[in-house]
Order: sequence, then structure tokens, then C-alpha cells
Amino acid sequence: MTGSEFKERLLSAAERMEEAKDELTEIDSLFGDGDHGITIGKIAGEIKGSLEEYEEGDDLYALLDDLGAAIMGVNGGSAGPLWGTFIGGLALGIEEETAELGADDVKKMFAAALEEMYDISTARVGDKTMMDTLIPAVEAMQRTEGSESELFAAAAEAAEQGAKASEAFVSKFGRAKSYKEKTIGTPDAGAVSMKYFFLGLSEV
Repeated sequence: MTGSEFKERLLSAAERMEEAKDELTEIDSLFGDGDHGITIGKIAGEIKGSLEEYEEGDDLYALLDDLGAAIMGVNGGSAGPLWGTFIGGLALGIEEETAELGADDVKKMFAAALEEMYDISTARVGDKTMMDTLIPAVEAMQRTEGSESELFAAAAEAAEQGAKASEAFVSKFGRAKSYKEKTIGTPDAGAVSMKYFFLGLSEV
């Protein structure tokens, strides 16, 4: 997969996230601060902005590392630092000056990003957070043998299932945890936004 092809996948992910802003705001307004959609829109904007100057052959490690740092600074609660850690963590799975990605590179990137998330968050599947989507998506990617497209397709399917499964969980983090069992029946906004990221990656 060329750098330009990976760029198109990231742009597709950002588009999906932007399109979901209203849905995410509606979900988050039930038990959270109601600003998740706005924050995800800002993060999507950072992704799109970082890719405007990308040219074929540019260093993907530097691109992802810089993008992660930029997202860290997005205002809007914990989403900026969490997404910044995740996106920046992708760079840790590849070497500096990497310009193309193979299937093994993609697996290593997402495995590294998940490890970075484990370092800053104790949330796991069942805690009603973005990890309900991220963990199964990355695990599905690691189990899959095939092309980069097949890896992203497997991750997207698992991400959809993870976001759906979050409906049955009780919130254990953030403002929503004070609502306890009342959160059952509503998906986690973070899990849903991460779902759209993986769907976007898979749709190119």
C-alpha cells in the first residue's frame, strides 16, 4: 500500500467521523457533556489538514507522529488526548522514513497504538468506552491473514460489533458512570466514533 493509498484511507475515516457529528452529539448529550460530536469534528479536521501537504514518498512515521501531537491539543475533554495517543501510537509500529506499508506493517502499527492506549487507560471491553470498539478491531486485524484491504475490512466488522455491544454495558468512566444502569441501551459515543474511523479506513 503506497503512502497515497493510506492517505486516502485516512481521509475516508475523517469524512466518516465528520458525517457522524450530529449522531455523536445526540448520544453524548444523554449521559455526557454533549460535546463529543464537536470534538470528533475537530479531530477529523486535524486529520484532513495534516494530509493536505502530504506527497507520495513522504515519511509516514513523521506524519502520524506529528498528527498525534496535533490531536493531543484538541480541546474537548478526554477525546483529544485519547485520540492523540492512538493516532500517534500508530507511528510506533513502523520505522522512521517509512513511505509504503505492507500488511505486516499495518498490523504492527495498530498493535503499537493499542499498547499505547493500554499505557494511559485502564478501560477494557465492557467498560463502555472507545476501547469497546478499538480492542476487538485491532484483535481482528491481528488474526486476519491477507491484504491490507482484508485487514481493514476485518477490523471494521469487529468495530461495528464492538460499538453495538457497548449498548449492553454500564458506563464505568467519565460523567456517564454516575448514571450507572441507566446507560444500558445506549451505545458509548466514543465507541461509535471509533467505529466510524475503522469503517472509513475500510471503505477505500
